[in-house]
Amino acid sequence: MQETNLSKDDVRITKIVVNDEEYSDKYGFEPDTEEKKAFFKLCSTIYQCGQAARENQKFIHRSFKYDGSILTETDLAVSDAVLAQLRKLYPDCNIVTEEIDLHDFKEGARFTFVLDPIDGTDAYSQGLPTWCVSCGILDCHRKPCGAVVFAPRFGVGTQELFCCSMPGDDKIYCNGKLHETPKHYDEPKQMIIGSNTNNYMNMRPFKGKLRSFGSSILHMIAPVFFSNLDCTINPYCFAWDVAGANGIVIKSGLDIMYCDGSEIEYDDDLLLKRHEVRTHILVGNKGCIKWMRENLNFGD
Repeated sequence: MQETNLSKDDVRITKIVVNDEEYSDKYGFEPDTEEKKAFFKLCSTIYQCGQAARENQKFIHRSFKYDGSILTETDLAVSDAVLAQLRKLYPDCNIVTEEIDLHDFKEGARFTFVLDPIDGTDAYSQGLPTWCVSCGILDCHRKPCGAVVFAPRFGVGTQELFCCSMPGDDKIYCNGKLHETPKHYDEPKQMIIGSNTNNYMNMRPFKGKLRSFGSSILHMIAPVFFSNLDCTINPYCFAWDVAGANGIVIKSGLDIMYCDGSEIEYDDDLLLKRHEVRTHILVGNKGCIKWMRENLNFGD
């Protein structure tokens, strides 16, 4: 698809209406407290936006932002819909989103929501299935504490993957069921890499199979859900490209860290100045992380 002008008046793709959904255990947990009810509504919002994005994929137009990254009407429509719901559900919290610089950040707020309305916009704009709606959640100390991620056309033996983990709960739910992370080799056989990883490092020491989807979030959560995808190297990206995955991976028993072994910190540079993360991000069990750090040159 070549670059075109974004539509401003086609309501099929410029506006998403989020409807109230009856409380249920649809997303894996019982919404029996006020906190869980609010989280249920957030899950419902992300799910409805993802469904709308799937339906709209064949209608959208492809344009470019100032930095050369792709933009579609769906990015803006999902962003608008989720922001409106977040402001209702969590009025005292911060929101950081890819498409809008909100310039309003309260230090010490109970939660900070980091939204990527479409992670993998390039794939999405070309009709590919490897994209998702991602909302990561940071606590008052800016530590990842939960997330909601929905990939409407990408799943494990199904056509979609909806995963969530609530703040204050160590459980991960996938497609409405409690999820258990699969076991992985300590020396990776299959590895997920970012689309431009080859620009930064020589992958020849790795003799297994490489996979790439075009979505940083899907790259990083893949070892949590796919038993044969052992680990991930994701190159430079932004807060919204990692926070949703971070909030899932930390509950999975796998590790997520920078390639130098340090923790990903959501500091002012990442959240307020909107800078890229400072180096490559690794995901995997301890054996895979050790193998990657000892055998690959990350080129920093």
